[in-house]
Amino acid sequence: MSPVAVPAMHREVRLAHHVQGELTGGHFTVAEVPVPEPGPGQVLVRTRLMAVTAAMRTRMTGVRLPMPSFEPGRALWGAAVGEVVAAPGGGFAPGELVEHPYGWREFAAVEEARLRRLDPSALPSPAAHLSQGATAWGALRRAAEVRPGDTVFVTGAAGGVGSLAGQIARRLGAGRVVGSTGSAHKAARLRAELGYDDTVVRGAGPIAEQLRRAAPDGIDVVLDTVAGEQLAAALTVARADARFALVGALSTQLGGDGGASSVIGLDAGLIITRRVALRGFGLHAHPDLPAEWTKEFGQGLRDGSLVFPHAMLRGIEQAPRALCELTQGRHIGAVLVEI
Repeated sequence: MSPVAVPAMHREVRLAHHVQGELTGGHFTVAEVPVPEPGPGQVLVRTRLMAVTAAMRTRMTGVRLPMPSFEPGRALWGAAVGEVVAAPGGGFAPGELVEHPYGWREFAAVEEARLRRLDPSALPSPAAHLSQGATAWGALRRAAEVRPGDTVFVTGAAGGVGSLAGQIARRLGAGRVVGSTGSAHKAARLRAELGYDDTVVRGAGPIAEQLRRAAPDGIDVVLDTVAGEQLAAALTVARADARFALVGALSTQLGGDGGASSVIGLDAGLIITRRVALRGFGLHAHPDLPAEWTKEFGQGLRDGSLVFPHAMLRGIEQAPRALCELTQGRHIGAVLVEI
């Protein structure tokens, strides 16, 4: 890469005030501030791409969470890919491609320990490094242990995790893959392009009844990104020794209350008599997974056996719009911003 000229000022996106109800552009401000000077053990990175995710909506509410929340008047953050501009400590070199956790700004001073060096040749495009496929891969392969012939149900199948989960389940040998989504249009794309045999559409009737029709012989594996009614419905059609991997709670992350939990009634009798395993899965506990997934993803993208559904908006000023559109269900797959 050619050297990057470092300006005196850059832009960052800040939370204007806590979110109650629908997320809008009024919840954000774009501020022009001095480019940070990297301190000891830090690297200055020019952000090229950033991702927005449903969890960001939850962190804007001011509700007490088991993870850091966004604060009004301060810049947001999230997964991003960038180019090293200055590395006073010598652990990185200018021009290297890296992943860092400080998206929502054009330049970031990042602690060396929080950078992940990326191989520019590992994936066909830098954007693919921001897929949520590592979560889907780890949840299905390690937490739920998909086996040949399994029937798999993925909730939130049109999202960043779900749009890859159907393809991954098929890759791991699943015999039937069912996904839930919010519209007939998305359902058609899931079946035509993303590895799903059948779909359940939110609002088209009771989820449990739709699921029984889509998986008449029951479900062996669930990858749940939604919680709420869909998790409870999946339990009613679970087969003996079914394995559930729980990775998200979109039913509240994108809901009006923005709460951090999804209160539902799970039938303990079903869990016990059918020996259902419920297991939470978080990528942070598996630091080796990103590299494992990158190798698998790169091979799949190059031979055409995997695709990366994503929407790309351009310009840091479009980042608020990107997150608003994600919460409105406007896109399939990952939602990224090119800066």
